[in-house]
Amino acid sequence: MDLASVYRAEYGRCVATLVRLLGDINIAEEAVQDAFATALEKWDALPPNPGAWIVTTARNGAIDRLRRESTREARHAQALLLNQQDQPQEVGPVKDDQLRLIFTCCHPALAPDARTALTLRLLGGLEVPEIARAYLVPEATIAQRIVRAKRKIRDAGIPYRVPAAEELPDRLTPVLTVLYLVFNEGYTATTGPLIRTDLCAEAIRLARELAALMPDEPEVFGLLALLLLTEARRPARLGPTGELVLLPDQDRSLWNRTLIAEGHELVRRCLRRARPGPYQIQAAINAVHTDGAATDWSQVLALYDQLLPLMPTPIVALNRAVAVAEVHGPAMALAVLEDLDLPGYHLLPATRADLLVRLGREAQAAAEYDQAIALAGNQTERAFLEARRATLDPDPR
Repeated sequence: MDLASVYRAEYGRCVATLVRLLGDINIAEEAVQDAFATALEKWDALPPNPGAWIVTTARNGAIDRLRRESTREARHAQALLLNQQDQPQEVGPVKDDQLRLIFTCCHPALAPDARTALTLRLLGGLEVPEIARAYLVPEATIAQRIVRAKRKIRDAGIPYRVPAAEELPDRLTPVLTVLYLVFNEGYTATTGPLIRTDLCAEAIRLARELAALMPDEPEVFGLLALLLLTEARRPARLGPTGELVLLPDQDRSLWNRTLIAEGHELVRRCLRRARPGPYQIQAAINAVHTDGAATDWSQVLALYDQLLPLMPTPIVALNRAVAVAEVHGPAMALAVLEDLDLPGYHLLPATRADLLVRLGREAQAAAEYDQAIALAGNQTERAFLEARRATLDPDPR
């Protein structure tokens, strides 16, 4: 493991701990970033516990910085930090620092899009371009949301406290959204390697913590099942040379059967509750994909028909169109996509290209592949699309 790997794995934990100690997001972020800069200068080899080293260095750096400040707020923060170093912390119902910070940032006073953007930045360590990709919006928009969220927290005096148990359900939806988006960034990273296992593992860990905290919330178990069933397929997602392998072409013997069994059991538990929600239905779709030697696309389409009214988003409509193609053919699926608007999302033209190839319309397919290639941010996905494009007539008439 190198320093970059430590940063990806530990950034969120370190920031969460420093926010708890300091009560200030900006100081916590700056202290952690300074600690990593110090590590770059001082580490000849990784210490036994890199995360603890970063937290200690960041805390000491924050104390030194606050001592140099003369404002009343800085003196108060310094006193708080020094007082809490050797004192037991009152953590309330949420005992995991990162999960606590997610709930804290998902305060109702913040706009929903600002909540998730801020928590993705703090907890997942995601950079602005990665968050922008998750939202399919310009980077400047995400940067403004994060700045506004921090300003709102400061100006409104939103406390850095653990929400009471009765407040947790009202903040659940944005918390689930954050965990889902963190996992998605890990499963299909914006840049670099296609898969970031650290983010996938952290999202699953936090989902397990959340399930233990809120055992009466079926959507929590739906999300956990969805993540487990998706993660179970990861070993077959890349081929021998690192190429992307789509679901129909994957070697199912490589799938993690332990995670599949756990995910299926959670789906069955959700079905017994008879309170279907979006994450439960998505988990059920993934349960169908991982049940048996081949996908029952009729079941998948029926589940998407239930999901779309609950999540009437263009991405759900796009995924449903894939199922329509398998059940009713590519022409009907292409008609479904005709009015779909997903600017900047490479999978829409990629899906259109696949459907057009199946219909024998290679000239149109080539144009769609070109568009998808131009939009794809990850090199592995781009290479996959380029390989598909190369199978077409280079100058179709």
